[in-house]
Amino acid sequence: MITKYVRRFARNTVGIDYAVGDIHGCFAALEIELAKIRFDERVDRLFSVGDLVDRGPQSDTAVEWISKPWFHAVQGNHEDMAIRYVEPGNRDRDHYMMTGGAWLIEKPRYAQVMIADALAELPYAIEVETDGGLVGIVHADVHGKSWSDMVQAFACADSGTKLRRITNSVLWNRDRIQDEDHSGVPDMRAVVVGHTPLKRPAALGNVYHIDTGGWLRGGSFTFLRLDDLQPSTPASHELNWEGA
Repeated sequence: MITKYVRRFARNTVGIDYAVGDIHGCFAALEIELAKIRFDERVDRLFSVGDLVDRGPQSDTAVEWISKPWFHAVQGNHEDMAIRYVEPGNRDRDHYMMTGGAWLIEKPRYAQVMIADALAELPYAIEVETDGGLVGIVHADVHGKSWSDMVQAFACADSGTKLRRITNSVLWNRDRIQDEDHSGVPDMRAVVVGHTPLKRPAALGNVYHIDTGGWLRGGSFTFLRLDDLQPSTPASHELNWEGA
């Protein structure tokens, strides 16, 4: 069951699919790293775990990137904050400024609305077909006990309150990584997440945490190949926090 909140992509039969960790407006640095792995825009695809905006110098570029035919992103909590900041009557300026939102706050209203509308079109979850099975992509964690539970919950989210209950998990939850929970997600080949910056990518069961702080000084972007689940930096089974 696919909903407007969950988007599925067929298997890539001609190129390589990669997932990348949080970008946070560091698109110029991302382009440099893509060149290093010889990313081919003609046949390869790049899937983002969200947090395209805030903190970095090129957050404005996010709208341009999400229009690229080979780039596909889910919403992160920073997209959520940007969208909610622009909503009438819900402009928590001080909090959003503290979390990196100055780039949007300083824009005229019409530009804010255009950007928020573009970010709101992003799904909360992506499914990618691979030879080994379905790989899921969400920003922080799966809602419920399985991927199918989450998809069903999205399908039944007929109010803002119900949707917020789901997105609180999908965009914000850190319980799995804080508890070092290796139980995994039973009905998926793998699930790829970001949200929590680590010194190295970490595999907890079949959940791959790949935000290695490409947006931080001294950090780097991790690219996870979805065909063989191999990261550009070897994954660790011990969590090393960036402390950001």
